[in-house]
Amino acid sequence: MTSETETPLVPLALPGGGDWLTWVGERCEGSLDEARREVEAVKTGAADEVLAAWNRAETAIANADAVALWAEVHPDAAVRDRADELSQEVQKYVTELGQDLELYAVFAGLSDRLDPAALDAGATRVLEHTLRDFRRAGVDRDEATRDRLKELSEQGVRLSQDFGRNIRDDVRSIKVAPERLAGLPDDYRAGHEPGDDGLVTITTDYPDLVPFMTFGADGEARHELALAQNNVAWPANDEVLQGIFAIRRETAELLGYDSWPDYDTEVKMIGSGQAVADFIDRISTAANERAASELGVLLERKRVDVPGTDVVATYDSRYYSELVRREQYDVDGQVVRTYFPFEQVRQGLLDVTGRLFGLEWTPVDRAEAGTWHDEVASYDVGLDGVRIGRIHLDLHPREGKFKHAAQFDMVKGIAGVQLPEGVLVCNFNRGLMEHDEVVTLFHEFGHLVHHVLGGQGRWTRFSGVATEWDFVEAPSQMLEEWAWDADVLATFARNAAGETIPAELVAAMRRADHFGKGVYAAQQMAYAARSYYFHAGPHDDLTAYGDELQRRYSVFPPLEGGHMHCAFGHLDGYSSGYYTYMWSLVIAKDLFSAFDDDDLFAPDVAHAYRDKVLAQGGRADAADLVADFLGRPYSFDAWTAWLEE
Repeated sequence: MTSETETPLVPLALPGGGDWLTWVGERCEGSLDEARREVEAVKTGAADEVLAAWNRAETAIANADAVALWAEVHPDAAVRDRADELSQEVQKYVTELGQDLELYAVFAGLSDRLDPAALDAGATRVLEHTLRDFRRAGVDRDEATRDRLKELSEQGVRLSQDFGRNIRDDVRSIKVAPERLAGLPDDYRAGHEPGDDGLVTITTDYPDLVPFMTFGADGEARHELALAQNNVAWPANDEVLQGIFAIRRETAELLGYDSWPDYDTEVKMIGSGQAVADFIDRISTAANERAASELGVLLERKRVDVPGTDVVATYDSRYYSELVRREQYDVDGQVVRTYFPFEQVRQGLLDVTGRLFGLEWTPVDRAEAGTWHDEVASYDVGLDGVRIGRIHLDLHPREGKFKHAAQFDMVKGIAGVQLPEGVLVCNFNRGLMEHDEVVTLFHEFGHLVHHVLGGQGRWTRFSGVATEWDFVEAPSQMLEEWAWDADVLATFARNAAGETIPAELVAAMRRADHFGKGVYAAQQMAYAARSYYFHAGPHDDLTAYGDELQRRYSVFPPLEGGHMHCAFGHLDGYSSGYYTYMWSLVIAKDLFSAFDDDDLFAPDVAHAYRDKVLAQGGRADAADLVADFLGRPYSFDAWTAWLEE
């Protein structure tokens, strides 16, 4: 792959220790002003300039829309609040454009005004997608309907921001006596000294939560922490979600769809709401037998500690899975984590992805990068000696920061116009990492690589991770495979004595990882069912209905007294499409089948994947990108074989 331009571009100038509040406002409002000028050029310009002007408008809108990042990561609450306000302005403007009859008329008549030869494949695709967007925004509806759709959109943006803010700001905790930390690693206990009351505080932030639920031997303490986690943003987000779901249902109805999932899936690979329901049942059926068998193993192990029990609870899952892997597969998670100090993992990730995709990662000091926090690490991305983007890694928790793991756009890459810049936002421990956290880091970094490599083309709307939403996880899920390979891990996984992780331990880890795949698939379908059925129709009691779906699809009973939907952030961004994770995994396993297990860095395959899938962004349908790489349509075969291993 080569960049489509030789023009040297520079990254966005961030204010560093300067006035972020002013900068955020000027960046967003200036971009909106630019978008308005370009939209006017679309309306008044010559036919052969329409798509170029529209592309400039979409670039400016994307730059304005990136203000949402600062609401999630900036340490200053005033900046976060201002970013939320500005995001509302951006979405209001986007909604107005979608219902602008004059603007729509320009695009609707463009084919008649242009020689068909003037539209190449990219321009034709832009026009087709733009006309589809207008229809989905309700431009063809009567004035009263359009006004109501605008109102619903503005309400939805505000509720979505409330939903995310409630999760972000509600860090809960429990207090336990020091002896209740039994089973936890030494470094964890050393980092959790008792307070003046003699008790240890454990929060729902990931660096506290994950080790506690994995290694904590006190079942009741795990129960207490699980309740705290499952009640984050309760009861506030219960009402917020009901509002979001109602807005989405009404929006779909006004636009002529049978349900929100039908509206939502029209632009996804899966194609229809019913197909989502069918997919959930298909995966659930495929996983049922294995999940039941694995649950039996967990229950048998729990009975060693709790004779006569008949229940493995959600808060037992990680703990007893860890014990089974330790005792039956000879994999001790506390030993494994000693090979994964955070700094080594981060550098190892860069080395691995650099070698795989032919990329160079050049550190940028904070003074030059101008970032928003001391712990943010920035790198210029090079390919064949040319800078093609910049990335920023914000990987540790802090007050007011986004609580999960995700990649955010800072700048969409446009050839000859602006470099792609992305931000990886996670919440990892600053010390030793669990191996599943290493896997998560590889996964999330995959989105960042996709954003940069896919940001070298002409059209804004196809820049970066711009494929159908139910494909976006597939490249990241495939990259997880490199975090399981012994030869790959040997390049960076070393303990404090400098000893490389043994190949036999990695082999045992892989065998142990096969245990729990059925349980995992079943639980994923429980989450996917919440996402789908919460949107498919109204439900007065989300907790009760969520519990019903948990009983239907998961092997673990619902947590009494918990309200997990209130902190289930994907109910906003993914709406009815949480099935995406498993749908993408099916494709990811198929993509990985093209690689040679004995040489995961073979450049012919790796570079073909880079150029035919990642570098294309959204320039073609995902199914076509996959078929171009594999030489055939994707199938379930590789996923089925994986489940049966």
